[in-house]
Formats: sequence, C-alpha cells, structure tokens
Amino acid sequence: MFYSIGVNAQAKRKADKDTEAWRYEIEVVQTGTQGTYLVKVWSYSKKPDVAIEQAKKNAVHGVIFKGFTGTSTVSGQKPLTNNVNLEEEKADFFKPFFADGGKYMKFVSITNDGAVAAEDRMKIGKEYKVGVVVVVNVTALRKDLEEAGIIKALGAGFN
Repeated sequence: MFYSIGVNAQAKRKADKDTEAWRYEIEVVQTGTQGTYLVKVWSYSKKPDVAIEQAKKNAVHGVIFKGFTGTSTVSGQKPLTNNVNLEEEKADFFKPFFADGGKYMKFVSITNDGAVAAEDRMKIGKEYKVGVVVVVNVTALRKDLEEAGIIKALGAGFN
C-alpha cells in the first residue's frame, strides 16, 4: 500500500510537469447527462500512469480553451472562452486551479476507475499516448468561472 501511495504522488508531480506543455487531444465520446460532456482525452507522457493522471486536467483545460469537434451522432462544443490569451491574463487564477489537487478536480471524473483499454494505450517513440474517457461537469465549471469573473455569463457577449 505504501508503495502505491508513493508512486501515485510521484505520478502527480510528473503530471504537473508534463501538463505545463498542455499536450493532449480531446474528442467527444457520447452525450453525457444534462450539463456534462463525456470526452476522451489523449495525453502524452513517458509513463502511462502519468498520462492517466494528466487526463483529468487536460479534459477541463480542453473544455475551457479548445472545445472539440463533433461526430455524426454527437455535436461538438466550442470552448468556454474565445480569448486565446485568457490563461496568461488570468494566470493568478489558473495556476492554482490546475495545480495538483486544484479546483479543477471538482469538475471532472474518470470513467471505469481509470482502466484503459489496450487500444487506448500506445507507445510512440519514447513516450506513451493514453486515451482516457472522462466526464466534465461543464455547467458547474462554467458557473464557477463566471462567478470568479474569469469568463462572461452566457448571453453577456464574448470574452
């Protein structure tokens, strides 16, 4: 048990370091329950467990800053902000928000307890590309960002 706790803490520190580059891909999986997005996030890291840990941060980051394209059965979504500089402009908010154990955790959960299908774990060169399906509570996330003055409320114009 002690070993797994140490490995997990180490993986989280490595995830924080890897996340600084925000290297990920996000795609829609299916329609989630009201107010949520069910997405697959492809994260890159030299260690698969780090990529899995990164997936949660990457999913929230993707919903805020990237959005995702749709499929023939599920519509895509625009990012919560159109301001490409927002992360830098509001760094005092986003640094702690995306820190290890940060507030982003309130808005995301991993499906299947983080189990990754064999086809969602690929070795590419010296690193892994790992796909993890996560649920993002976009309604709560939007509300939190609006209340913090980070994004404008729906109908208040673009930010």
